[in-house]
Amino acid sequence: MDHDALLAEVTRATGENKISDSAARHVRIWLEEPRYAQYAPQVAEHIEQGKWKELDDAFWTIIPFGTGGRRGTMYPIGTNAVNDRTIGESAQGLAEYVQEVHGGSAKLSCAIAYDTRHRSRHFAQLCAEIMTAAGFTVYFLDGHRSTPELSFAVRMKSCSCGIMVTASHNPPSDNAVKVYWSTGGQLLPPHDKAVIDKVMNVQDVRRKPFDEALAEGQIVMCQDEVDRAFVAAVVEQAFEGPRDLKILYSPLHGVGATAVYPVLKAAGFNDVEIFGPHAEPDGDFPNVPEHVSNPENPAVFDSIIEHARTSGAEIVMASDPDCDRIGCAAPLTLSRDSEWRTFTGNQIGALLTEYVLDTRRRAGTLSADHYLVKTLVTTDMVRRIGDAYGVRTYGDLLVGFKWIGGVMDEKGPERFVLGVEESHGYLVGQYARDKDASVAAMYLAELAAQLKTQGETLHTKLDSLFWQYGAHAERTVSTTMPGAEGMVRIKSLMSRVREIPPRELAGIPVRYVRDYGSGRRLEVGGPAQPLAGPKGDLVMLDLESEGTYVAVRPSGTEPKVKFYLFAYQPPEALANLEDAKAELRQRLSGMERDLTAYAEA
Repeated sequence: MDHDALLAEVTRATGENKISDSAARHVRIWLEEPRYAQYAPQVAEHIEQGKWKELDDAFWTIIPFGTGGRRGTMYPIGTNAVNDRTIGESAQGLAEYVQEVHGGSAKLSCAIAYDTRHRSRHFAQLCAEIMTAAGFTVYFLDGHRSTPELSFAVRMKSCSCGIMVTASHNPPSDNAVKVYWSTGGQLLPPHDKAVIDKVMNVQDVRRKPFDEALAEGQIVMCQDEVDRAFVAAVVEQAFEGPRDLKILYSPLHGVGATAVYPVLKAAGFNDVEIFGPHAEPDGDFPNVPEHVSNPENPAVFDSIIEHARTSGAEIVMASDPDCDRIGCAAPLTLSRDSEWRTFTGNQIGALLTEYVLDTRRRAGTLSADHYLVKTLVTTDMVRRIGDAYGVRTYGDLLVGFKWIGGVMDEKGPERFVLGVEESHGYLVGQYARDKDASVAAMYLAELAAQLKTQGETLHTKLDSLFWQYGAHAERTVSTTMPGAEGMVRIKSLMSRVREIPPRELAGIPVRYVRDYGSGRRLEVGGPAQPLAGPKGDLVMLDLESEGTYVAVRPSGTEPKVKFYLFAYQPPEALANLEDAKAELRQRLSGMERDLTAYAEA
């Protein structure tokens, strides 16, 4: 078809509701504007073949460059897909903003790394070509490397910025770029919105051939040097203690063999087995439930635990594809025939908090000036433990580890003890500004080995913390709302939670609404008051029962609304711990049931 005929077909398809108005508008732009000329033949081919659903999916919106980067389904064309154009715009916009901030004479540099996903190496090379064309020196980690190692590399090489190619624990169809500032942390205000503005207005994506930049020394391959320094920096955080522990570890087909495994070995854990079915780096994530390598999902551990029973392993750990999150499972007792259970991200956070604070207090390296950091949707058990040890907790943070990294730099990293995020993200030390599965795995192994000498397990330790600080139970529930219609539903639901919240959940009245979007705290049936704290699309419902509340927010990476459920029974009210835990689980189930019905109404 000629150009006019293609446009006529798009108009006809729009009239027949085969493609949305917004998708048709973007398709016309890709057919007509010179900046998209190299993609126009593929768009034309889709039109000629009548691939209207594919075109609608790929063009109905512009894939957002969020405050961390750009994430979505890979497809060779489209504004709502991860492809050379959308990734290219991300790198080009970042380069232009960094140049603007530093001025024309500054020597600029960028660290780049990538994970095991399909086309990750391709997108990393594309980003390197764009950054070098803009005059940057690129420190390139060639080979699958972790997100925290990229954060470390930015700091080690004193880079102006960094790019990590990964979609974390998303399905195999997805990929993304995470963008980092010179601190080694993801973009914070005002840089986040300023970079977004640049990305959304990119016209030309300029590239310098990779081999040419490499030959000229503008691309520096530094993976071996950074590997050694990264492992040393993590192991520097280690505590002395027993190392007699048989560990079974799964990288879930990700980069963990270059991060968690060498850290555990360097820290003195010599009996570490990598789980064979998950060992091979593979962007399809085979042998993993639904091919989603997410250590937050207990089902991911089923086959690993089965092998642990026969191999004699005493702890099981797994990290996500870019190795910034850790999951853990352990037996209830030290008996070989013991039942195994996984831990939630909040439970791991509580165990690590107590372990690090207790160890440092015994060593005399803890003071009232030290502090913990957590997000608003992370268990308050972290704060309660911190209070008992006399340290401060900064917990009034939106979701995202970048905010924890920001607090580190604002309050002083030399007094930072531990950062905790409920989605299995943890950091100790000053070497990075993002969560790190490696350091968390090392501490979990240290704690498990120590408890083993006392005839205890991680589970019995958690129970002892419940007796001391109260029984805590948390649960995360998601409601998926895909597509353009889903976006409207998400906005509608968030508006309804703010204005017409549920009257009760699990039979417990809702007392307050904390709206971090408007900065208001509303008493149900009463007046509104100013709400101190961050500004963001987050609503929290406080129920009348102490420590029982819900947080509601749209996901920043997927088309869903997430509900974070919290229940609590104070230590003075505990008589039988198992009965208390069962009652809290029942309360959470009632809250989940009522919230699901509310969301679907």
